[in-house]
Amino acid sequence: MRLSRSMIRILPAFAIALLVIVPAVHAPAYALELFGKCLFGACKADGAADDDLIDPKDYEAELTILPTEDKDIANAIEGASELLRGSGTPVGGSAGLIARAKGDYRRIQAALYNEAHYGGGISIKLNGREAADIPAGTQIPAVSTVDVVVTPGNAFSFHDSIVMNPAPAPVDPKDVVDLPKERGFANGEPARAKVVRLAGELSREAWRQQGYPKARVSKKTVTALHQEDYLRVYLWMAEGPRAVYGDITVEGTERMDPEFVRYMAGLIKGKEFDPDDLEKARKRLERLGVFSMQRVEEGETVLPNGSLPINIRTGEKKPRRIGVGATLSTIDGAGIEAYWLHRNLFGRAERLRIDGQIAGFGNTVNYDEIDYLLGAEFTKPGVFNPDTDLKLGVTAKREVNETYTETSVSSHATLTHYYSDELTFTGGLFAEFGEYTDTFGTRQLFTTGILSQATFDNRDNKLEPTEGFYADLKARPFYEWEFEGAGLHLELEGRTYLALGSKNTVLAGRLKLGSLAGISVTEAPPDLLFFTGGGGSVRGYGYKNIGVTEPDGSISGGRSLLEGSLELRQRLTNSFGAVAFIDVGTVGADSAIDFSEDIKIGVGAGLRYYTGLGALRLDVAVPLDPNDDDPAFGIYVGIGQAF
Repeated sequence: MRLSRSMIRILPAFAIALLVIVPAVHAPAYALELFGKCLFGACKADGAADDDLIDPKDYEAELTILPTEDKDIANAIEGASELLRGSGTPVGGSAGLIARAKGDYRRIQAALYNEAHYGGGISIKLNGREAADIPAGTQIPAVSTVDVVVTPGNAFSFHDSIVMNPAPAPVDPKDVVDLPKERGFANGEPARAKVVRLAGELSREAWRQQGYPKARVSKKTVTALHQEDYLRVYLWMAEGPRAVYGDITVEGTERMDPEFVRYMAGLIKGKEFDPDDLEKARKRLERLGVFSMQRVEEGETVLPNGSLPINIRTGEKKPRRIGVGATLSTIDGAGIEAYWLHRNLFGRAERLRIDGQIAGFGNTVNYDEIDYLLGAEFTKPGVFNPDTDLKLGVTAKREVNETYTETSVSSHATLTHYYSDELTFTGGLFAEFGEYTDTFGTRQLFTTGILSQATFDNRDNKLEPTEGFYADLKARPFYEWEFEGAGLHLELEGRTYLALGSKNTVLAGRLKLGSLAGISVTEAPPDLLFFTGGGGSVRGYGYKNIGVTEPDGSISGGRSLLEGSLELRQRLTNSFGAVAFIDVGTVGADSAIDFSEDIKIGVGAGLRYYTGLGALRLDVAVPLDPNDDDPAFGIYVGIGQAF
């Protein structure tokens, strides 16, 4: 098997996974536990104590719904009932089993209310006896049967669903909150209890959005009309006083400057209260990366002068962090990488990170064939305003690819502005001097230019997205001083996710386009040209091994790029999933993409193991039209989905 460079870079994650998995296998028990989850065999039950239960009571529970089975109601009851969820798992003692059974009356009733059933009947029999009638202290056999019989009755609908003293229509579009009737609190709609709660929450939030922080539901009346199957609900709102921000205090800072924390929160004393401001403040503080905990808390009451005190509670992380990793490849030899990070240099969350990497030694003693990198980046948050960061960086590296070799030093200075939760803008300057060897020979090039980037991301989950869209646009106008040529480098990437039926089945797509205009390939640095292939692009092909084929058969970079991927992701259990995918890619000699170019296709499948840090990924891909030096297949291991 031949390992691609993309695979080489993720071998550390695979090694870590093995270190976690192997010790978790216990031969005598024939079981496997990973990250606290039982994969197979006789694992310890979730939440079980280390010692055996005292006087364990086994039981099997069965649910019957009369007169007919309703899937939605059955799912609601099974989710609420501790008896049904714990069936087959021992309970500690007779008192424990009886208490669980008696508590289920209330839990099942709440589930019925949430499904708009208010006239139902519930029977829970423990070994044939109604659980509600079993006296405390009764001894239960070691093995029991539990029969849960539920008669839901008719579904109720709302009648006279009214909010008294609702908030007026907002002037600012940002203050708009869904009306309760838009979320099901309307005459004729199913009278679910959770809709009543939601109506109260929406009505409260509507007042808060208009500057009334202590708005609340002061009174609620609910009347069930059983003969008509109606539910009559009245909610009375008390808006409380209107408020502005008062004193803003900061707690828990040690090395951080409290005044800077106030500045980054962006809350202005005397400004009208807005709950959206508090959420923005929390996200700004979280973005600093300094705090292990950050809370923006409202005062309990509005003061007589109309001000609401705000308290910011924080807990700081350790200021320094060190990381080390290693790589191993039968082709490129061994490698090691490390970084040192300081999160808070001068008390205002200034960050300095230094990275180092050496790779490719072991198979060779020739330093010219070894990859190395040394880089440093300084970040200063809160430049100009709380939502803008300044970054200064410098990197020296040598990279030996199959298609070109680069020895360079580069620097950049950028400003990143967080316009909203979804939209980010970056702009700045860069400079790079390097010596490059490729199919056109050896050249020394000096390039300066402008960095600009816009990113939109509204995915529901960054680690495991099931819906939403991601788009990234990069534009780099530049000037190359050796050949005195100007150019424009453009990249556009989009990703989208669609849940099919349920979030257990997701269709994920990715498309990336690139273009280099205004300069020839012989005058452009190879790292500004386009290559594709490998784990991050077209799986199954060698890393950066898809480019433009020159007359002598060598591969050079191109001036246009097209990449695409389509994945069908299926979650099989809470822990495991499977993926089928197809990747396509082509690189063109001209700035405009030519779809008549040779398009490379890779197909494959993979497994996923889901953790809180992202999915452990194992993919196997086959190139359908490999080049001579491409592997017959590729194996890719990593953390997180491919895109």
